[in-house]
Amino acid sequence: MNSFDRAKPFVAVIFLQTGFAGMDILSKAALNQGMSNYVLVVYRHAVATVVIAPFAAILDKKLRPKMTLSIFIKLVALSLLEPVIDQNLYFLGMKYTTATFAAAIVNVLPAITFIIAWIVRLEKVKIGSLHSQAKLAGTIATVAGAMLMTLMKGPLIEFFRIKGNAYHENGTGGTDLHSSIKGALMITVGCFSWACFMILQAITLKSYPVELSLTAWICLLGTIEGAVVALVAENGKPSVWAINWDMKLLAAVYSGIFCSGLAYYIQGIVMKDRGPVFVTAFSPLCMVIVAVMSSIIWAEQMYLGRILGAIIIVAGLYLVVWGKSKDYKTSSPPADEQTIPVKQTTVA
Repeated sequence: MNSFDRAKPFVAVIFLQTGFAGMDILSKAALNQGMSNYVLVVYRHAVATVVIAPFAAILDKKLRPKMTLSIFIKLVALSLLEPVIDQNLYFLGMKYTTATFAAAIVNVLPAITFIIAWIVRLEKVKIGSLHSQAKLAGTIATVAGAMLMTLMKGPLIEFFRIKGNAYHENGTGGTDLHSSIKGALMITVGCFSWACFMILQAITLKSYPVELSLTAWICLLGTIEGAVVALVAENGKPSVWAINWDMKLLAAVYSGIFCSGLAYYIQGIVMKDRGPVFVTAFSPLCMVIVAVMSSIIWAEQMYLGRILGAIIIVAGLYLVVWGKSKDYKTSSPPADEQTIPVKQTTVA
């Protein structure tokens, strides 16, 4: 294997995290301009369906198994867990906070996934084992870091923030404690939904092992279910569906193509070669990129409490990742256990 082949997985995951950070920035801008988070979710998955479905129809034609009622029920559940519940809660939480705050709180996802997988016996824990202790300690640390980010503000830290920027003047650069708690709770509940989605996705792939078609179905059903939720939540107001050649359209198209379509494929390829632990290890990169970009572009305010909380979350995350890596080195788990990822990097 030459140097280029060894570097490809690293380039792929860095590319992914940069793309996810761009989604956070664009989505926050669209929400600040008054776009409904429910409508954004619908448009996002409509775009993804239009882009992914033709490729799935052609490339998976000979590989696609027969659709059964059991598989279809799982697809409906998958499209509810991630496209509808998780993404709407994530965008709602982002409305109450900031893009950096949302990206940091999502780092509790590996801990939540670990706990759920442990409960349903998809994750093995031996209390006397060092790597199991690391996973437990990391889980506690990520939760503690999220609480610190939410409850402690501290002094304002200025990095690249430009004074007088319109974003700050409009009062959206900072959030009060009440908004932070509300936003954190929404994002955390969304993380529970996303963790359940990952586990159910791994189970579904056993009977429907065509990733591209699975993605297309999730996006299509997510569009339909999201539209129903949007109609109810927005009381059927036609004005919320209006979209022009602006940030709202860019956010929908970008997140649809990249974060609801392309990302699934790239992550699948990298996971087959390096496993989910490798992909997970780079997830804090998204938070760092969002923090820097938000400070430069939107003059987002950064506080000491949130920085300390983010550091604790990252430390806890790497304890979990280290513990998981030791699992793969010391044992050879069944294929179905290896398909349960600790964390997925698409926010909503």
